[in-house]
Amino acid sequence: MPGGLTRLQRYYLLYTGGFIAFVAALALLEEHGMPPRWIGYSFLIFTISMYAVIGIMSRTSDVSEFYVAGRRVPAFFNGMATGADWMSAASFIGLAGTLFLSGYQGLAFVLGWTGGFVLVALLLAPYLRRFGEYTIPDFLGARYGGNAIRLVAVAAAILASFVYVVAQIYGVGVITSRFVSLQFEIGVFVGLAGILVCSFLGGMRAVTWTQVAQYVILIIAYITPVAILSWSVTGNPVPQIVYGKVLQQVGQLENKLFDSPAEKDVRRLYQERADEYAQKIMQLPNSLILEREQLTSRINELKASDAQMKDIVALERQRRDLPHDPDQARLRWEAAMFASAERAAPPVHHASAFPADEANGGWAQRLNFLALVFCLTVGTAALPHVLMRYYTTPSVREARESVFWSLLFILLLYITAPAYAVFVKYEVFTHLVDIPIAKLPGWVAAWSKVGLVSIEDINRDGILQLAELSLNPDVIVLATPEIAGMPYVVSGLVAAGGLAAALSTADGLLLTITSALSHDVYYRIFRPDSSTQFRLVISKSMLLVVAVLAATVAAQKPGTILSMVAWAFSIAASAFFPALVLGIFWRRATRAGALAGMLVGLLITVYYIFRVEFDTITWLGVSNLRMDPWFYLQSTSAGVLGVAAGFLTILVVSLFTGQSDKDAMAFLDRIRHSRHREQ
Repeated sequence: MPGGLTRLQRYYLLYTGGFIAFVAALALLEEHGMPPRWIGYSFLIFTISMYAVIGIMSRTSDVSEFYVAGRRVPAFFNGMATGADWMSAASFIGLAGTLFLSGYQGLAFVLGWTGGFVLVALLLAPYLRRFGEYTIPDFLGARYGGNAIRLVAVAAAILASFVYVVAQIYGVGVITSRFVSLQFEIGVFVGLAGILVCSFLGGMRAVTWTQVAQYVILIIAYITPVAILSWSVTGNPVPQIVYGKVLQQVGQLENKLFDSPAEKDVRRLYQERADEYAQKIMQLPNSLILEREQLTSRINELKASDAQMKDIVALERQRRDLPHDPDQARLRWEAAMFASAERAAPPVHHASAFPADEANGGWAQRLNFLALVFCLTVGTAALPHVLMRYYTTPSVREARESVFWSLLFILLLYITAPAYAVFVKYEVFTHLVDIPIAKLPGWVAAWSKVGLVSIEDINRDGILQLAELSLNPDVIVLATPEIAGMPYVVSGLVAAGGLAAALSTADGLLLTITSALSHDVYYRIFRPDSSTQFRLVISKSMLLVVAVLAATVAAQKPGTILSMVAWAFSIAASAFFPALVLGIFWRRATRAGALAGMLVGLLITVYYIFRVEFDTITWLGVSNLRMDPWFYLQSTSAGVLGVAAGFLTILVVSLFTGQSDKDAMAFLDRIRHSRHREQ
């Protein structure tokens, strides 16, 4: 192993040096006139080609290699692969953007996602490695017995992983549509091809070594722009050290901008618009009929007065775009009302913790902050694609060590994200707000075409006020080089990093889904006598089907990256965490208790997410399903309800269904009190 480890280090050091040289060469070519689109294509082709080469070199037909990389991955490299597997498009693209928009409240993601690895190290990783099989449903099936709990575990793993992988593929679509000028839907499937190259050929073996390569790219790409920005603003290239000073300057700019007469006037206009939509909603269906009649009357008047054709066409388009029925009008106008009300709301200072509001005195914000931290922490300790990584180490000791390395590699990004948000906010406040709209930089129009930036001069003064600017959180990191006026090669580097983050996590998630289907369902339940070769054929076939389905859903743009990922964490936490923890540390936990707890926790969480977040579920043919949150709890924190219900259900049902059987006790003795030396 020492020789192998040294050889691996040498390979990846050469790879890192080669990538840095590639970026430097592109920077030199840009100075000599290389077009930006060529730079974007160069990054896309080079990085995906590298991943493809690693995937092809790591191809395998061995079951152990395909599912757990032969259990030969050293702790250091497993930690790096876990870091890439973990730091998805949500971390790379969405985290700094959420901190930019929500300030202090966004720190819940940083606390929850890092804290979860403490639970992994203490409660789960050593026992999963000592168990020594392939998947989380494997573990639950061995602990509790029976196929029913295995099937529920498979369903939960697929649901959580599918929601998560849709978010990653959506991120790929955003990146490719902006930086290589592909249509969003086409970019989604281009990224899908990059994902399949790795996971299809070599399973966990190929995914592991590709993820190590992807971590190198994503961490360089994440730190480089903010280091350049920190140097230009403060003269210090270490943003994590100096961003506190810049935060003070941001606070001073906030005081100036928030209290300006023009800003207050803009927010008043947005509030008036929100009130108008509220009145229209209250007066349905008459308001919809009246609006259609008014547009028809104006069109007829213009036609009678020989007005310009373009004015008539514009009004006809407005009439054509009106909602077709009162239900559709209610949904569309409610969305517009909430959007206007959000822009009209009093702005919150970046460093302000839990600003009180009149409705609830600020306790709802505290509740959601703590609930989100809890869901992300527990969800981290229950995500199947992360827990599977600890099956790949040679020993229990290295499983523990790899958790340490995982946290260290993840920390490099997470301590940078708050600095990212502050420096970008400083740039926006100083170089974008309060300038003539006619003189806005080109990146605003470019990202507006992608749908992540919107500008509206509601007060018609020709000047951009803060409330007239809407930035999607997914745009902040990707647009930072353009916001700060950096060379385009830096933009291409960031795009390559975001692509690496999305692809690495998508690989792990797709492997989790297909392993659950091919190994836990097909092999364990239906065909235990099937050949090794046929099991891999089934796994790869499932991989293609699930990947195409996920790309199809992602092309519909179902939500922001961070919200979709938070839902996946809540689902995983409610389905797995109570059953795993009680299954390891409470001997009285029974099959009936675990089965009931997983079902109750999962169903409550999914029900709450759908009822709070979505207006309609069209495939059920039902509309107006939206309900008010319980205790102001947001859908991203739904796992609090599911985890609590899961623990309570397992405890109660287990106490009423007797002792666990002898096989379960023997299983616990083996994983908790192993007498074998841990090497």
